Amino acid sequence: MTLLTTLSAIMTFNPFDVGLVVNIVVIVLLLLCSALASGSETALFSLSPAQLDRIRRHKTPVNTAILRLLSDQDQLLATVLIFNNLVNILIISLCNNLIDDLVVFNHTGWEFAIKTIAVTFVLLLFGEIMPKVYASYNPVGFSSIVALPISFLNKIFKPLSYVLVKYSDSIHNRGLIHPENISMEEIEDALEITENPSETEKDMLSGIVQFASTEVEEIMHPRMDIVALDREENFDEVRRVIMESGFSRIPVYNESIDHIVGMLYVKDMVAHAFKGADFEWQRHLRPAYYTTEHKKINELLEEFQTQKVHIAIVVDEYGSTLGLVSLEDILEEIVGEISDESDVPEEASYERLPDGSYLFDGKAHIGEVEEVLELAEGTFDDMRGEAETLAGMMLEIKRDFPAKGDKVKAHGVRFTVVSVSGHHAEEIKVEKI
Repeated sequence: MTLLTTLSAIMTFNPFDVGLVVNIVVIVLLLLCSALASGSETALFSLSPAQLDRIRRHKTPVNTAILRLLSDQDQLLATVLIFNNLVNILIISLCNNLIDDLVVFNHTGWEFAIKTIAVTFVLLLFGEIMPKVYASYNPVGFSSIVALPISFLNKIFKPLSYVLVKYSDSIHNRGLIHPENISMEEIEDALEITENPSETEKDMLSGIVQFASTEVEEIMHPRMDIVALDREENFDEVRRVIMESGFSRIPVYNESIDHIVGMLYVKDMVAHAFKGADFEWQRHLRPAYYTTEHKKINELLEEFQTQKVHIAIVVDEYGSTLGLVSLEDILEEIVGEISDESDVPEEASYERLPDGSYLFDGKAHIGEVEEVLELAEGTFDDMRGEAETLAGMMLEIKRDFPAKGDKVKAHGVRFTVVSVSGHHAEEIKVEKI
């Protein structure tokens, strides 16, 4: 009773006139046209490459019309927007007249509010939301329904849509629209917050983003890990190194690894596999390719492609050998670890001892040691110098070659050299004090 009293105070309903049926029918038809226009925009621009390929293979008038519309997408969008706006204006005008014929408002403020809410609700629900939702789930079917009507409208509105497209192009060309440059940091931030890509895809995209800023020294194999041959070795020793290393290309040096004289390609030795120890394998060496430690890997990749090589020797400013980098190392920066049948599973660089301490490989990265000991990142930055490995940090701290049993304390951690190979700490015991 209270609701009726409130409505009576706001408005008075006129008797229903049969003549209003025509007005209602026209509004419904216009709403249908608005729905088709809104849905056509969603449907036509949502067709996937696979769906378009199927449409191309089936030559029908409807499919031909779809392909013709999409061949000029700016023209299509202008036509749809012109028609949709004209229809919506007519709907608003007719709905306003219909409400005036049905209702007499006793207050101007209520009249504006109710008309706005009612017309907006009808237009959004039936002219925008419902058709677009349906078109997004069934783009091919909806496109087939609207293709011929939109093609007809495209011809009718072509003069007006042509002017609109040209005007928008001129605005863009004059520089009134300035797309902002996106920094690498912004791309990385976007990758961090996105939810759609998998972790593998995120890693790959991050690798692409960081690709141009990565230097050779960050991905190269250090000189202590290089498997190389002395050019004075006999062929029996060469065969042994080839079999044990499993590498397809092996650097060859003269006197020391700082003097690389060429590269031995294993495939060149296949035809001579059963030759004697005195076989002159040195005659089959190929020229070595050199690069610097600070070269960007995207530049090196381009050089690899141009020079048709797969491996480079990394040298410093004095020509001394720092390491080795391959095409596979560069590609792994984008796609992640690449393994083949010759690769063996990587062993852990440390093991936990019964007393709670850890036995680390000297080549273990300092960051890994901090992580295993649950220390803050960068704990040892004040004493590591330029070293990246645990053995290198020991050299920086001692300022001398390590000997078995040497002990060093730093930041509540004791480092003890367990074994030495040459001048290099091969195994180091690490324990919290």
